[in-house]
Parts: sequence; structure tokens; C-alpha cells
Amino acid sequence: MYPFIFRTVFSHMDAENAHHLVVPIIRMLGVWPFAPIARALTKPDPRLQTRALGLTFDSPFGVAAGFDKNAVMTEGLHALGFGHVEIGTVTAIAQEGNPRPRLYRLIEDRGLINRMGFNNKGAAAAARRLAKSRRHPRRAILGANIGKSRVVDVDSAAADYVTSTMQIAPVADYLVVNVSSPNTPGLRGLQAVETLRPLLESVRDAAGTTPLLVKIAPDLPDDEIQAIARLVVDVGLAGIVATNTTIAREPLSTDAEKVAAMGAGGLSGAPLRQRSLEVLRTVRAAVPEDFCVISAGGVETAADVRERLAAGANLVQGYTAFIYRGPFWARQINRGLAQAL
Repeated sequence: MYPFIFRTVFSHMDAENAHHLVVPIIRMLGVWPFAPIARALTKPDPRLQTRALGLTFDSPFGVAAGFDKNAVMTEGLHALGFGHVEIGTVTAIAQEGNPRPRLYRLIEDRGLINRMGFNNKGAAAAARRLAKSRRHPRRAILGANIGKSRVVDVDSAAADYVTSTMQIAPVADYLVVNVSSPNTPGLRGLQAVETLRPLLESVRDAAGTTPLLVKIAPDLPDDEIQAIARLVVDVGLAGIVATNTTIAREPLSTDAEKVAAMGAGGLSGAPLRQRSLEVLRTVRAAVPEDFCVISAGGVETAADVRERLAAGANLVQGYTAFIYRGPFWARQINRGLAQAL
């Protein structure tokens, strides 16, 4: 049914409008009387329970940051079978993001290009929603992804991240520092080891006991990835999320002129699969066995998730394939994982 709906309805709509259309439906699935019904249909096999970051996840598969920027769908996404929901990216200062259109589908490639620009209602608003979600008796593990406010200079980035951390850390199960989005000017420069260390140390101190991770780009050379991995371990963070979207445009089946017309932005989905897997293996080889690595990028099937777990990921995240697979995507993945046990 969903493939038909996607072909006849969603594929003809602006991608961001289509996303906004499904938000209230997913929210509805998280409240009574719909939540118990949805959970009965999608609850992961108990054998899929996973320990990571000192937490117990219903499943190793969760939603990557970007899908629920403002923490408004956490209960609904959990009802659909996701073992964790990473909200955000959230910034200390609420912002509109980049001008629209800013989200494009590459249907032939099962990918997306986005230049959203961290559009969100701010850390304080997200913290209020997370606090409410944490009171739910049966909830997903809730991560929060934080980024730099666009109006803040790069030189003041650490203080800006700390502001978000002070708001979000007390109500999140884990926190992710996003220094790898290609859609905020100057942000990826913060991945340089000499600038990343003081930033991470500041956020670590502000986060207190909340597990802290950093999200890295797939476009970094392997030696820089290894250097960041060693740095993150040395600073005492809990893990790494690998990877964010890519600025590369190969390999793609979509017409090159059509892709060029979409403009700048991060590419996600199936085209990122191989590079994301390579980065995962590079990170895992550079960090201790008990260090948490979350793999994201190009994940679509249960086989993809199994491949990431076999390559050393503790948890796996997806986003783009949700657009193409539909609301029972997490259930499909969890059932595939259970069948392979």
C-alpha cells in the first residue's frame, strides 16, 4: 500500500511539505488509544534488546537526527518500533534555517539532498518537550543532537554549544555534538582536532553524567577520522556517531543536471551506504572495544543493519529510507533482525 501512496501522492509533493503532512499522524500514534495498538503491531522481539551508553534499548535500530527536529514525534516514533529517537539538530537560539525549497528527493537513488540549516524552535523548547516525553511510562531512549546557532561566530561556538547542553543534557538520555553538517557556514571546520578538543571539553563538563558523543562527516580523510577518534577517547566522551550527510555527488543514477539544479546540501540515503560503512570500520579500529559507535548513513534493510552491527556498531540509525519504505519500516527491520538470530 505505501509504495502506491508514495508514487501517487508524496512523490508529487514538495518533500518538506510531505514531511509536515505526516507529522500529526505520527504524533497521533503516540497517544491513547492508538499507541497500544501500534505497539502491539511493532514491538521489537525481546531478544533485540541492546545495552549501550549504560542504557537498555528495545532494538539496536533507531531514528537519526533530522527527522524529529523539535521533539514532537518521540512517542509516535517509538510506537512504530524504533528503539531510540535522536531529536534535533537543536540550537541554543531558535532559527528558521535556510530558504525553501531546501529538501529534495533523488528517487532513482533512494536518496535525499537537504540544506535545511538547523531549522528548529530552540534548545529551551526542545528541553520542555523532552522532559514531558521522559515521564511517559513506556518510552524510547531519547537522544538529542545539538549544533551551532547560525548567528553565533565560530569563535564563540563553544559557549553556544554549552548553552544548549545546559538546557538539554538534564532531560536527554544521551547528547550528540554535531560539528559535521554541511549546511551551517564554518561548522565543519570545527572538526579540526585543534579546535575540536576545547569544544568537546567544554560540552563534556556541561553535560555532567549524560553520555556525550560527537557526530562526524563521511568526507574526512581516514587519517583525520582516526585522529578524531583518538581525541574523542582521550577527552573521555562516550562515543561517536558515524556519519552525517556527504557533500559528494557520486555515485548517482539521477541526471547530473537535475542534481546540480538542486544546489548545495548534504546527500543522504543509499548513495552514502559504502562510505558510511568504511568510516564505521575506521572508527571501530581506532577506539576501545567498550566505546560506543553509532552507525548512520545508507541503512535501509535488516541486512544493512546486521552488516553495521557485524562491523562493530553498537547501535544503528536511519532516516532517509523512512521516506521510501513507509511507516512500518522499523518493524520490517526488527523482524528481519529477529529472524536472523
